[in-house]
Amino acid sequence: MNFVFDNTYARLPSRFYARQSPSPVAGPHLVKLNQALAVALGLDHDRLRSPDGVAVLAGNSVPDGAEPLAMAYAGHQFGGFVPQLGDGRAILLGEILDPRGERFDIQLKGSGRTPFSRAGDGRAWLGPVLREYIVSESMHALGIPTTRALAAVATGELVHRETALPGAVLTRVARSHVRIGTFEYFSARGDIEAVKRLADYVIARHYPEVEGSERPYLALLDSVIRRQTRLVAQWLGVGFIHGVMNTDNMSIAGETIDYGPCAFMDSYHPGTVYSSIDHGGRYAYGNQPRIAQWNLSRLAQSLLPLIDEDQDKAIEQAQAAIDAFPELFERAFLDRFRAKLGLLESHPDDADLIRALLQAMAETGADFTNGFRALCDPADDTDDQIRSELGESTAVDDWLRSWRARLARETVEPAAQAAQMRGENPAIIPRNHRVEAALAAAVDGDLDPLEDLLQVLSSPWENRPDSFPYRFPPKPHEIVQKTFCGT
Repeated sequence: MNFVFDNTYARLPSRFYARQSPSPVAGPHLVKLNQALAVALGLDHDRLRSPDGVAVLAGNSVPDGAEPLAMAYAGHQFGGFVPQLGDGRAILLGEILDPRGERFDIQLKGSGRTPFSRAGDGRAWLGPVLREYIVSESMHALGIPTTRALAAVATGELVHRETALPGAVLTRVARSHVRIGTFEYFSARGDIEAVKRLADYVIARHYPEVEGSERPYLALLDSVIRRQTRLVAQWLGVGFIHGVMNTDNMSIAGETIDYGPCAFMDSYHPGTVYSSIDHGGRYAYGNQPRIAQWNLSRLAQSLLPLIDEDQDKAIEQAQAAIDAFPELFERAFLDRFRAKLGLLESHPDDADLIRALLQAMAETGADFTNGFRALCDPADDTDDQIRSELGESTAVDDWLRSWRARLARETVEPAAQAAQMRGENPAIIPRNHRVEAALAAAVDGDLDPLEDLLQVLSSPWENRPDSFPYRFPPKPHEIVQKTFCGT
């Protein structure tokens, strides 16, 4: 195979991971290969489709240069700290450099038991593997930083959850798999030397611009905070709900990672929850900024010994960095939603205008995606069409008048304004009922709905004829109430 590995994480001390090869499976066959991603990574997609390639993607063969390992990390799960989690069903094969010299992890998810598996079987089943493939590729098409799926391979074996289900392995590509929980793992053990090694590694790999700063570890914290504010604002801009924002699911690189019980909203409400395990709504749509700040405070706590030898000074500096989150997030949020409303200039009353729209949509139960998309041709004669999407209410009428007045203060040409808005408000998202239908068909052996869905999701901004049916919200009997992790 033409993987050319350069495995920097494997050069860290042995307590950072457990050496572990993937466990072979009985009858691997390729379900889906991401040809575009393979080309971008400089990989030969024809060889990946060959029996030798599928053997690598299934974990039956370890390619030359790989140094397979399971990463160690901890995490706060729904607010409760678990001191040891780690890759319980994933193996990092190694790192490759793409043709531009950018570094990416190649990881197999669902590749068998590891020393971190606890009571788990280390396997994944086909439904959640394809869900991650669909949603992560949709996020990439939407321009949101994310891990990506290179391939999905069926194993020819059954895994047992509530019932016996077809097994599968996902090949995941990420800028790295270091998480906030990785720092927590060593901090909880009082292993400050390991925290420093990890911080230096992350700076060199992801934040080289802070390497020469006077306080590099505080600068690292600031940089991670800024990436997370932008990422979560982007989530909110497309109605995405991560579903399980534990600290072990928050990437230090600022990518969306671990697509378990995730979902995109249909009807807008800030309290929307889909995850079957989020009983208290901790990770609801509108809570995601607050939880991101909470998670980042756990990172800050882990970095305290590096920020300053004087603990009081370290706490003061770290707290100031965390306290900056709301303002940074508000700025990112306003930038995102101004663009969605066609507002290229900044005015003091924009925040009130944005929140008035969201409040009106929550009251009417408007479809989040279609509601914003209806605004994308803001000619004066489109208000009836907009009302048909946002809902008939006094609040909507009041908001439309305020928005029209605000648009009149813009200097951009209407045609340019409309084009800009169409590039901010997607026509197509992976609606839950469409995803579920594609997964059900794929599990039964029919991949056509999956292929059709992926094709449409690859161009989320366009009004293509073939995408029109995918814009409809679910009918009452199609509404998905719960999404599941798959473990």
